[in-house]
Amino acid sequence: MISSYKNGGPAQRSRRFAKRVAFWALVVLILVSMLSAISPDTGVAPIVLKTEKLPFAPKEFYVASVVDERADKKAVAHIIPAPAAGATTIAAPIPVDLQGGGLQAVNQFIAKGLPRNEKLRPVIITLREFEVKETPAGKGRVEGRAVVAMKFELQGDGEIIPLTEYKGGIRYNRPASQVEAVEPALRQALSGALAYFNSWIEKEAGTNPRLAKCIKVIFTDYAATAAPDTVFYSPSRPLSWNDFTGSPSKPSKYAAAVFPGFSYEGRSEVVNGELHLYLDMKVYVLQSSSWVKPDSRDDYSLNHEQKHFDLVKLVAERFKKKITPEILSVEDYNSIIQYHYIESFREMNKLQEQYDNETQHGLNKVVQEQWNKNIAEELGKL
Repeated sequence: MISSYKNGGPAQRSRRFAKRVAFWALVVLILVSMLSAISPDTGVAPIVLKTEKLPFAPKEFYVASVVDERADKKAVAHIIPAPAAGATTIAAPIPVDLQGGGLQAVNQFIAKGLPRNEKLRPVIITLREFEVKETPAGKGRVEGRAVVAMKFELQGDGEIIPLTEYKGGIRYNRPASQVEAVEPALRQALSGALAYFNSWIEKEAGTNPRLAKCIKVIFTDYAATAAPDTVFYSPSRPLSWNDFTGSPSKPSKYAAAVFPGFSYEGRSEVVNGELHLYLDMKVYVLQSSSWVKPDSRDDYSLNHEQKHFDLVKLVAERFKKKITPEILSVEDYNSIIQYHYIESFREMNKLQEQYDNETQHGLNKVVQEQWNKNIAEELGKL
């Protein structure tokens, strides 16, 4: 018969399937019973963090986002539950979270408590600690400590700018039966952190470069009528052979050599929320490093050396044009300026070498005249 196969007929297979279902149902029931025995109902509901309008309205920032970096994201509190009727001992602390989770509750608290004016500075808050821990205090009382630790950063244009950090909290002592004292402690600790940052940024907004709303670059040309061993570039003060006070370090086939260079000195200040960068440019020749042979002191050779000086001035002016607010960062403007300075210094060295190679150190008068013309035209545009 067809029903005599080794696996049994349809009725037999149906009975085996029913037995398997009953078996696994029993397994699930046992597991649920075991879990219930391991984790009994604590009887403590999630903490509802109340929202309230805070007693200040930020004038310098709004909270753009909150990042949760807490080590324990599952419980915001370890609290001692109210003792059962007739109990003579205080139970051990149990983990309890905020309703909806810690991050969601903090976001709701900030959204309800602080107005969000997106015309102000966007600030990112990183939540590092936010918790309550309780311990027995004796005589039917419980001692608690609420702690908040936050990092505050400015959300810049393509960058995150560190501002300040905060860690604080409050202590309380409550009767063992009054578990509801936990929520106000958390709320007050959170409010204290936000109030601290509001005071900090109001104090720093006018003077802290990291809080500047924009950057303004102000260049000046260093001018000195006299300086030891140094001639600073000035159209009204060209080089003279008296500026060549040095001697060649070794025998040279050239008639003269000049040692020009450029540098800058900077300072910064915040003026009405703007970061002002003052860069004082120095284009110079070192006299003791420049020399001329006694029989080569003619106007043509001096002009060749002067053009070396003029080329450095041109490179310095090109450097100025590179340093615009658009390429600078409030967080790291110094390194950006320094990078472009190094690049311009390399440009200067290449240009000096090109000038000497093409003019054959001034011996090719036709090419020298072309360089004279090109340099004069570019300087004229300045």
